[in-house]
Amino acid sequence: MTQSPFVNILSEKKVRDTLKFMGHPPDERLTPDIAREVCQRTGSAAVLVGSIASLGSQYVLGLSAVNCHTGDLLAQQQVQAARKEDVLKALSRASTTLRQQVGESLSSIQKFNVPLDQATTPSLEALKSYSLGRQAEREKGATAAIPFYRQASELDSNFAMAFVGLGISYENLGESGLGSEAIQKAYQLRDRVSEHEKFAISAYYYTNVTGELEKAVQTYELSTDAYSREYTTHANLGNIYSYLGQYEKAVAETVEALRLNSDNSVAYGNLIQDYAFLNRIDEAQATFQRAMSHKIEDPYLHGMLYGIAFLRGDAAETARQVAWSAGKPGTEDILLSFQSDTEAFSGHLRTARNLSRRAVESAKSADEKEAAAEWQMNAAVRDAEFGDAAQARFETASALSLASTRDVQILAALVQARSGDSGIAQKMADELERRNPLNTVVNGYWLPSIRAAIEIDRNDSTKALDVLQSANRYELGIPIPDPEFGGFLYPAYMRGQAYLSLHRANEAAAEYQKFIDHRGLVANSPLGALAHLQIGRACAMQGDTAKARAAYQDFLTLWKDADPDIPILKQAKAEYAKLQ
Repeated sequence: MTQSPFVNILSEKKVRDTLKFMGHPPDERLTPDIAREVCQRTGSAAVLVGSIASLGSQYVLGLSAVNCHTGDLLAQQQVQAARKEDVLKALSRASTTLRQQVGESLSSIQKFNVPLDQATTPSLEALKSYSLGRQAEREKGATAAIPFYRQASELDSNFAMAFVGLGISYENLGESGLGSEAIQKAYQLRDRVSEHEKFAISAYYYTNVTGELEKAVQTYELSTDAYSREYTTHANLGNIYSYLGQYEKAVAETVEALRLNSDNSVAYGNLIQDYAFLNRIDEAQATFQRAMSHKIEDPYLHGMLYGIAFLRGDAAETARQVAWSAGKPGTEDILLSFQSDTEAFSGHLRTARNLSRRAVESAKSADEKEAAAEWQMNAAVRDAEFGDAAQARFETASALSLASTRDVQILAALVQARSGDSGIAQKMADELERRNPLNTVVNGYWLPSIRAAIEIDRNDSTKALDVLQSANRYELGIPIPDPEFGGFLYPAYMRGQAYLSLHRANEAAAEYQKFIDHRGLVANSPLGALAHLQIGRACAMQGDTAKARAAYQDFLTLWKDADPDIPILKQAKAEYAKLQ
């Protein structure tokens, strides 16, 4: 029925929540009478009732659509299957005829209809594993779902949607390498799915495998035209707009997704983040409260609440969220790494490093090696910007030994460039470009930043500025990888460094001011704190001593109880002393 663009299936979460409101267990079997009451309470139109019974060696399948308000029979079908292996084919025939009986046009059915054994799998055992995977994902999260999706894909190696489930679960756990591999397999099988699923698989492929975000946008826009009632398409389109830094468009699509399904936890999380990135912190907080009013419990929302709490200066709330995550696989590591950046934002580098180590160990214990490597690279980037090149290189080598995937290599190349190893960084950048020729974020955000860092290290800042021109469209977007709550704004930081080295102080200050103006986007990224110092340096270069002192004071206030041995802090104090 989901193949039809005219049918909107009530989400299973909505059904479970309605059952609880009715005083029933959320997993109670839906009898026709209970289903009708759920239908009425949710303002739905009809209940689809299915039955199956054995008749000797055959099976008899029944389908009927009932108006849940009047009890009138809207449509009915009964078919027989000669054997168990033919049940899906028989069900496919019955549902196709039923769609026509309830009013869908023949032309629509011909366009949006694929037999079930082709659109899903001819293996009932594989279908069962896939269904258990979806249930586990809803109730327990991605970690619990992976074994079921993997089993489904092993039972039927042509089961495209099993690979989709597996890929998305890996992506949600930060295992983007494994996620991309599964999505690529699904894309190869896309001719075996419905039109609705083909749109989804193609969009996932463009997003997570080739990285062609503009193509992903085009695919989702076509999908929303065909399936305007499908909330996940609007939610995913909003997410791509966020990657591109088009947050107003992202908000509009995500609001529409929540209008269609007010119980979607990921959409709530995305909307919270988009509001925060637009500096609309009160609306971000209100969105979280709205999610709580729907009794939605999701680790992603706790991560977003952490970000809001940081932006509000609510240290007690950030601590509560870290404590909440303790012992939760796939969640604890994220919050620990978030907290490490918060500590680093205030110059508490030793504490930050300890939290990063704990995040790495937590991810490793959950068998999430790529996530562990990314948390270690997050620490390495921080060390490089704070001036500890040796520690940054050590962290990078450790991360690459854990997982040498594309996202880890991106951050590794950046750290090598910022730590003075421009030759190694150049080779890594060239390889990244060779392997990712179509990737929007790699070629429009990360490679310009890496190559600019290389040119700055080689004292050719004019070339660095030329390289960074291609990043103008994407620098406000969410970079992939993005190991933090907020965006890095890394191209702007590199551009500021290049302008400083060229003594173009006004332009340098304007680049670093972006970190102040986009506080919600920067969030707890340590670059947000360092931007104050860099503005001070730019003002000092201009000879504006008063403004320079004020900017240095802003930085030193943020780092008032920072670890005293951080190289960039020592430099800042020495520079500030000369302004007195």
